[in-house]
Amino acid sequence: MDLAAIEAIRQLKYRYFRALDLKQWDVFADTLAADAIGHYGTHAMGEPLHLNGRDAITTFMRESLGPSIVTVHLANHPDIRVDGEIAMGSWAFEDTVIATEYRMLIRGAGYYDDSYRREADGRWRIASTGYQRIYESMQALSDTPSFQLLTNMWASEK
Repeated sequence: MDLAAIEAIRQLKYRYFRALDLKQWDVFADTLAADAIGHYGTHAMGEPLHLNGRDAITTFMRESLGPSIVTVHLANHPDIRVDGEIAMGSWAFEDTVIATEYRMLIRGAGYYDDSYRREADGRWRIASTGYQRIYESMQALSDTPSFQLLTNMWASEK
């Protein structure tokens, strides 16, 4: 068992989510192989998306998750299997999305299935990623009159 590779892949997936939530697009892009494949989509977004390449995935995330979208992703229960320079992984995840412009709260959970590749520079990167939802819920914040977003690092100062 290659414990060093497993830990490197765990750190990679954590970095992927952290960069996504903090909108650190250069860091996010570096978690992906240049030819990465992304399978994303939610009921809230409509049809599933199939994105090809690091640039397409990063551009989609940058454009879809602008300052009016607050996200947090939590991943756990990794099941990582390493076979030389490639690996497969499954992750349980939960996500919360607050669309401030539309006053909507979206929550969900599911399982990511990823493949990874150790590249020429010795670093592991995500070669493909996608998820299957267990559930997704959406709620208008107007349905919860007491809801207040007290802190939002993406809100412009007033």
